[in-house]
Amino acid sequence: MISPSATSPALTTIEDNGLFFRTSPSAARQGQVIAQLLGEKGVKSIALTYTNNDYGKGLADSVQANFEKMGGKVNIAAAHEDGKGDYSAEVGALAQAGGDILVVVGYLDQGGKGIIQSSLESGAFDTFFLPDAMIGDSIFEAFGADLDGSYGTIPGTDAEGAGIFAKMAEDNGFKTGPFAGESYDAAALIMLAMQAANSNKPEDYQAKILDIANAPGEKILPGELGKALDLIAEGKDIDYVGASAVELIGPGESAGSYREILVKDGKDTTVQYR
Repeated sequence: MISPSATSPALTTIEDNGLFFRTSPSAARQGQVIAQLLGEKGVKSIALTYTNNDYGKGLADSVQANFEKMGGKVNIAAAHEDGKGDYSAEVGALAQAGGDILVVVGYLDQGGKGIIQSSLESGAFDTFFLPDAMIGDSIFEAFGADLDGSYGTIPGTDAEGAGIFAKMAEDNGFKTGPFAGESYDAAALIMLAMQAANSNKPEDYQAKILDIANAPGEKILPGELGKALDLIAEGKDIDYVGASAVELIGPGESAGSYREILVKDGKDTTVQYR
């Protein structure tokens, strides 16, 4: 399995027999980026809520550890459950603890959305930090300009391949979104590794994935998959760069870069890449 969007830090050490990879970086890395960004914004204290699963707890722990290491204060770190109709009690506890901003480690169509809605309705918070799973069209359609001034991070890059992929998508009539490039790259890596191993059996081609993804070799960008297949068939090395500037480290996960976003006029705008 190559996941384009599973970011739980627990997956770094999972017993997977070498069969799990991901083209998105671990949330442990995102926690460092989030803490750095909060510090740059002059945030001294935060309220933190997270969805009660491995992803939520893992990212929340990383944010808290890195933010406190920088001298910041986490006034509260509280789990929330998905699927509830009312989050006023959770928001009440968060508001009582207070903070310069509410960090919502959740899902944009589940409890994370409910936390924001209750916060806006009660006036408890009006500025939110939105990590990767909170960023998508539906959250901006739901709250529009009420989210203006909120900011966040999501895996992304401004490397050459990202622009090529976006143009390919536009030319073929579909809109890219979060993790789209990582999804393209995950599929490409599986296909190219099969070619390198001359086998469609995972126990055979899993050993080729790191070779395909990393240097040395001829760099392969989006739209060059046919070329890559031919090079591999000729016994030549490739370095798959793809749409997300793939570089796999450690147990097969992305070194990763992040897009910093700012909500402006109810829309997701790019500030910079980190």
